[in-house]
Amino acid sequence: MVYLSDPIGDLLTRMRNAQHARRPECQAPWSKINQHLCELLKKQGWIEEVEVIGEVPKQEILVTFSKEKPALTLERKSKPGRRLYVGFTELKPVLQGFGMAVLTTSEGLLTDRQARKRKIGGELLCTIS
Repeated sequence: MVYLSDPIGDLLTRMRNAQHARRPECQAPWSKINQHLCELLKKQGWIEEVEVIGEVPKQEILVTFSKEKPALTLERKSKPGRRLYVGFTELKPVLQGFGMAVLTTSEGLLTDRQARKRKIGGELLCTIS
């Protein structure tokens, strides 16, 4: 079993590499946060499908990319060695509102728009554009 110190960074890198290789989908190790992040991206329309495959000890996430959307620009902001926490007033729109930031808050994973609307801050995981 491979131990990852940064499962979110690994997921984003796998997605970025698969899109640069022009693959329609990618697989990544399953974790609860990875699944919630992928479901949030699907709900926002950035990816097409998210599926959990495999048995319990070796589950993986299968991410299918949207054919209508161009390749995603995924950038990890908060890292294991340097956590980045922001308040809702510090959240600025990504690409003037065309992108999205993902935060982990006390209410779960939220986009930057949802966090500003609910007036809640948290750890800035990544930006997507």
